[in-house]
Amino acid sequence: MDSLIVFVAKYFIVLSLLIFAWFWFRSPRSTKFELALRLIVGGALALAISVISSHLYYDPRPFVVDHVRPLFAHPADNGFPSDHALFTSLLGFTVLAYSKRAGGLLLAVAVAIGAARMAAHVHSLQDIVGSFVISALAAIVAARLIRRRHLLARLWRH
Repeated sequence: MDSLIVFVAKYFIVLSLLIFAWFWFRSPRSTKFELALRLIVGGALALAISVISSHLYYDPRPFVVDHVRPLFAHPADNGFPSDHALFTSLLGFTVLAYSKRAGGLLLAVAVAIGAARMAAHVHSLQDIVGSFVISALAAIVAARLIRRRHLLARLWRH
């Protein structure tokens, strides 16, 4: 069971990228551009919020607090927020605006990654939930900014 937890915690991020790539290649050209733009803007926002929040809140890794050995080697630094959960949930929330099925699948993979990283003792629940909240917020703000940009571009042309 430990090897499955380690595999999901460390390597399911690749599954997220494959699902995203599959969705990307199936999307019409106009959607690809907007999707990329949302992901870039959302990623920049999520990264900025993540860096700021990690300076405001310190959450020691569970293996440090509980004095247990993690299932894989990991530095004993701040666990908040989880980079893996942040990235994979951002993919899910971004795609969710275009496809409930693909976005839901990506979010399910993100939940599995978060659960596995908790089971491996490298993250706590607040690290994972915080990552989901940050990525959801970043995806929403990115969508609104890009929608506003498209509206302004249309108004400018007329």
